[in-house]
Amino acid sequence: MLNDNNALLKWVLSILLFPTLFQEAFVLFAWGASDPFWVMMSKRIFLLLPVMAIILGCWFTAACTLTVVFRPNRQAFVIELFITWWDLGKSIAAFWGGIFKFVFTLFITLLSALKVAVLGIWALIQEVLLMPLRLLGNAGRGVVGSTVPWIAVCLTLGWCLLEDVIFTYVTTPLVVDTFSNITGDDLSVTTVRIMLFVFLLVVVLGSYAVLSTFVGSFKQKSISAIIGIGVVEIVVMFVEVVFLYREFVDALVPWFAQYSENFELGIFWTLAISAFVWFGIRSLSWFLFAAHGTPTIMAVIQGKGLALAKRRESAPLPRSPLSTNFMNKIKEDMIWIQKAGDDLLASFILPPLQVIAAAINFCTLLVSGKHLFELPIKSMADAIQIRTRERPEPKIVNENRTTRHESLTHIK
Repeated sequence: MLNDNNALLKWVLSILLFPTLFQEAFVLFAWGASDPFWVMMSKRIFLLLPVMAIILGCWFTAACTLTVVFRPNRQAFVIELFITWWDLGKSIAAFWGGIFKFVFTLFITLLSALKVAVLGIWALIQEVLLMPLRLLGNAGRGVVGSTVPWIAVCLTLGWCLLEDVIFTYVTTPLVVDTFSNITGDDLSVTTVRIMLFVFLLVVVLGSYAVLSTFVGSFKQKSISAIIGIGVVEIVVMFVEVVFLYREFVDALVPWFAQYSENFELGIFWTLAISAFVWFGIRSLSWFLFAAHGTPTIMAVIQGKGLALAKRRESAPLPRSPLSTNFMNKIKEDMIWIQKAGDDLLASFILPPLQVIAAAINFCTLLVSGKHLFELPIKSMADAIQIRTRERPEPKIVNENRTTRHESLTHIK
């Protein structure tokens, strides 16, 4: 009888410990240590994880078989056990197919990334080449739409610099001779020209400032201001005509004498022509740009600031030096890179995760009688959704306790 019991025990243990019959051979074959390198790597990639999951499933199946005797709902439990093995088989097939899907996805992603890089470099080259034109266009729109007369300011300053250069060149010999006679030394022409350039720039800008104030007094209809500024303007005209424009007319005397015999230009006609030239130049420059540029320059010099009005609604706002199409393309490429990265990561993680989840379901089936993961896992979001037991809400428990307390009170 004892021998019969030992035989029966050995038979039961052989059934329960049946994974020991093949697990070592399976693991050694899947590890492939003695195989060539490419065969070894292929086995470890394709077979090692499924073999470990199958062995784990066999051990937990044996353990689950022992618990069938005392489980209340044996039929449903056995069905769940078969479903677990079916999920493991599907997971292994999805794992093998997922490897090829990952390789294909990686290849397509690299080609698409190369395409995006080449097109991005080409678009960047176009942006760099066209950026100066776009910056000029933006600057032009900003100047046209601005409430500050920048064009008039630039033209006024440019014209003042032009007059300053001309008068510096014309009056330099006179100034050098005058100071040389006074000091008795030969002065450097370059030094005199620099000092004369700065001085004449102040004179020219001051003449436009006086003219602007004179026009402003007429707009205000202030008689006293008109008379006072008129006297100042006459003095300014006299100084510029005698010291600047007269030299300019004297420089033209040889040209007049070339076309006439015994040509002599007296002091009266010299000053008259100088005053006429001064009036013509001041009138043309004033009505063209100085009338709008001079008040702005005076406001900056006096520290009053620029009274900027609100931007007109029709005026275009300054835009980025990069084109809108280029910025939209960058945004689209960033969205594509994020999506491609998520797809590539999912194709790399989900196949082995399917097998691991199927193996974990064997563990949870033994402990709780139900699966932890719903297979197949189609996305990364599905991987974190875990089935849990529904627990009774505390509100229901409190209601039961209240009902019981009321019943006891009624009995009392």
